[in-house]
Amino acid sequence: MALNRNKKQDIIKKINTIAKKSLSIITANPSKIEVNKINILRKKAKKFHVKIYLTRNTLLKKSLKKTIFSKLIEILKGPNLIAFSLQHPGSASRLFIEFNKKNTDFKIKNAIYENKILDLKEIHDLATLPTHIESILKFIIILKEISLGKFLRLLNQITHKST
Repeated sequence: MALNRNKKQDIIKKINTIAKKSLSIITANPSKIEVNKINILRKKAKKFHVKIYLTRNTLLKKSLKKTIFSKLIEILKGPNLIAFSLQHPGSASRLFIEFNKKNTDFKIKNAIYENKILDLKEIHDLATLPTHIESILKFIIILKEISLGKFLRLLNQITHKST
């Protein structure tokens, strides 16, 4: 379906607005992946506050101008499924990596975080960053362990003094 000039401008504006709000971006080659599977990925993305777009590179390049992701403009080639992480920088990476495990034809291309183009290892590192809630839970567990350890040492001291 051919897009008229107004629709193209709307797409560019919409993606540009999302890019300006995003923490990170990741791209993948969606070739050889069924549309139903991409739709399932889109549904999961909503839960993780990730926006996914499949659009022409010319529109995508124009959308990314004057954003922190403008470095991606130079390396966009071929078909691209692009995902923007809105709340946690690793959300889109985590989503794409999980999807890639079940769909080996889904090839992750690159990502950008903090104005740096990431390689595949760095993308995996970004995906494993704990979320805010995970960080708080780990901190609480550490505090509990420290408190319990102190309590046990104190209890040990008291029992040794009484014998």
